[in-house]
Amino acid sequence: MNKLLYLKESKSTAMKRFTIACFFVFSFSILTSFAQGPKVLVVTAHPDDETGFCITMFKIARELHGEVDMAVMTDAGGGFADSQLGAIYYGLNLTDSLVARTHLPLIRKQEITNAAKIMGVRNIYFMEQEDDYYTLDINPYISGKNWDIKYVERRMDKILADRQYDFVITMLPHPGQHGHHKTAALMGIRAVQRYKGPNKPIIIAGSPMRADSKPTEFTMLEGYPETKLSATAPSFTLNRAFRFKENDKVSYKIVADWVIAEYKSQGAIQENGIHRTDMELYRYYDLNDPSGIPKVQKLFDDLAKSGFAAPKK
Repeated sequence: MNKLLYLKESKSTAMKRFTIACFFVFSFSILTSFAQGPKVLVVTAHPDDETGFCITMFKIARELHGEVDMAVMTDAGGGFADSQLGAIYYGLNLTDSLVARTHLPLIRKQEITNAAKIMGVRNIYFMEQEDDYYTLDINPYISGKNWDIKYVERRMDKILADRQYDFVITMLPHPGQHGHHKTAALMGIRAVQRYKGPNKPIIIAGSPMRADSKPTEFTMLEGYPETKLSATAPSFTLNRAFRFKENDKVSYKIVADWVIAEYKSQGAIQENGIHRTDMELYRYYDLNDPSGIPKVQKLFDDLAKSGFAAPKK
């Protein structure tokens, strides 16, 4: 009799435990679904190009609890022009092109991996195209002569299909950009154009800007109508220089400094660009459906509200 009672109590206890466990699993899944932020792919040519967007990336990943990935086109072996201090740091003569092209691809992969950890990046897709030389000419790359464009297109199509992004960010492909930068932007634009899924990602072009400067004038890269910006959509801005109310001593520029400091092999962008950047400016490509404009506006409204807030006194 006692044994039968014990068995009944054991079954009852087990059922209660199972019910409680199910409740917690269900509750956790509900909370997770509500906490999930936007999914974003950033498309660039070289490690360190993403520094122009790094605060948007940081805030999406770490404050909005989104997912941020990067697709990086080149092997970065050609970035040795400003590597004098990096040569001392790494103990390699990185200003010599032969030494640099042997060692820089691995060094810069490690640097972008370190930077990605700071920003909260989930994954980096390396396309491994040759970082050959500096030129404004896009033709050797987009034509497939210097880069394996078909390979890049296949990978980009698979990444977009697998990951189901909400947004894709490229550099602004204005005429003064490096040919690699413009080609990388086109790879992102054309991948979104080819996308056949039910929820096509919205693609925007980003560029860094100082508070005392004017936005780069740009409508479309000549010969590439897919790069046309929307004439009716507003621009979207993230203020890196915003200072937290508690003591006005801290801004998101500090995070940008953390990120760029990982690129020991580089030099000019640390000296001339990154800390001086006050704003990240984003523009809406015309290939997007106009109905996506409120979604981008909501993203930047959410970014403006997220982050540290001093407690009310």
